[in-house]
Amino acid sequence: METFESLVRAEFAPKNTYLNTASTGLLPTRTVTAMRTAIEAAAIGTPTDMFDDVEASRAAFARLTNVPVDRVAAGASVAVYSGLIAASLPAGAEVLTAEADFSSVVTPFHIRADLKVRGVPLERIAESIRPGTTLVAVSAAQSADGRIADLPAIRAAAAQHGTRTYIDASQAAGWLDLDADAYDYVVAAGFKWLLCPRGVAFLVTPQNFGDLTPVFAGWVAGEAPWDSCYGPVEELAHSARRFDQSPALFSYAGARHSLALLEELGTHAIRTHDLTLADRFRAGLHTLGHEPVPSPGSPIVSVPGLGVRQGELSASGVEVSNRAGNLRAAFHLHNTPEDVDGLLDALSGRRTDGHPAVNVT
Repeated sequence: METFESLVRAEFAPKNTYLNTASTGLLPTRTVTAMRTAIEAAAIGTPTDMFDDVEASRAAFARLTNVPVDRVAAGASVAVYSGLIAASLPAGAEVLTAEADFSSVVTPFHIRADLKVRGVPLERIAESIRPGTTLVAVSAAQSADGRIADLPAIRAAAAQHGTRTYIDASQAAGWLDLDADAYDYVVAAGFKWLLCPRGVAFLVTPQNFGDLTPVFAGWVAGEAPWDSCYGPVEELAHSARRFDQSPALFSYAGARHSLALLEELGTHAIRTHDLTLADRFRAGLHTLGHEPVPSPGSPIVSVPGLGVRQGELSASGVEVSNRAGNLRAAFHLHNTPEDVDGLLDALSGRRTDGHPAVNVT
């Protein structure tokens, strides 16, 4: 019987110490194999059924986020779905956002000059929802530093004031046990913690679609797509598929296998693994005299003032990010305690053969 460790070991073999999933997740071996098969089949004129891959990916994401599959749209980017939601709002609507949230979440609302967009600190989102707030748009976990939004409090305040909720789960889906059914809209890019290729994103809509209009509907948005190729689509899909973008098929050929791996491992086990490593890193930072940005319960750890070390760390085989001067490390499936200790050794200045003492796996 395969264990968590054996499954992970079979799927990942990084040649460096990769601690940058918050930027881009590593592709599992099974995903790379599936994409190679699809590409090679297309090259000789016998393409695989990649539309079936889209549907398998949609169904897997629905299971991972605890929603019916007919509420899930499949697309390519968060920004497009933020734009879809922004386009649905009436003139004068108030949109509440977190200060310095990821640009793809908030920019489409700012583009509409007739909306009232109000930004507050992440910790004050719930208390800042008020009568007249039409929509609250916020990331479940902040890209810059891993801080987690108080989603239960936001949901309760929104319900009290009749405010719709739009949650970006790009930095959370894959490790956070997310009940997307509790929110009006949930979006997620697939190329981070979901370990999918770029070009995969999902949107969860209300059962009745809320106020969304399928403004970018093409043939794939039809109830019968292959009968909707010419002229206006006569019958839109009865499900959230009416908000599908024409899919990046080779990406979805891989995505279904990445999502299947996450289902096999289980969100709880993934979360436990990731947070154990993140907490090990936080403890080590304290020992070295560094104070990370408080982000309890998050596998993303951001350390003020150490972003300048990113270049030297990368040169030595340790991949992290520099975000606004902070060093950001993100811990996921393929990482080990040795990876954590190697990064701590590098930050402490301990060296072997003239280089930071890092673990290269």
